[in-house]
Amino acid sequence: MNVYDFDKTIFDGDSTARFIKYIMLHKPVKLLKLPQIGFSALLFGLKLRKKQVFKEKLFVSLFKGIDTRALLADFWAENYPRVKKWYLAQQKEDDLIISASPRSIVLPCCERLGIKHVMGSPVDIETGLYSGNNCHGEEKVRLFREAYPDGVIDNFYSDSHSDDPLARIAVKAYMVNGETLTDWKFV
Repeated sequence: MNVYDFDKTIFDGDSTARFIKYIMLHKPVKLLKLPQIGFSALLFGLKLRKKQVFKEKLFVSLFKGIDTRALLADFWAENYPRVKKWYLAQQKEDDLIISASPRSIVLPCCERLGIKHVMGSPVDIETGLYSGNNCHGEEKVRLFREAYPDGVIDNFYSDSHSDDPLARIAVKAYMVNGETLTDWKFV
């Protein structure tokens, strides 16, 4: 099985950040939430708020009161071409995506690609609320082992050393930089 991170790995950019920007551009009333979001970001930056708490407050303030499903469909219609060519050339039916981004954000793109196995942070697209842990670092390994107890990662691909835990359990791991793949080097 080949396992991939999503953002900056098979997708050119950060899908969550791009979707947040998309919301702000298409629902300018959400700009009124910027002071609240900024304060929450400040608390996170000062280490007075955990990352998941900050992200949930961000998602709740942006998703509440709008048709996020419709916006997400329009977002992916526009952003689907950002899927990287190297991935399309080697895609396999049993590929698994494990992303720190909300599963609800990356899922429409993965469905369009025909990817059946998708894991990500459990964020409700309508409420912005988490129903579990942020899918990052060791949590990705835990989720993989939970879903595939005997699973073997033949090849793992990511753009970030935050994914060292998954790279360690893979037979082979690759660091992705744009369209360039190199052997994983642990730091």
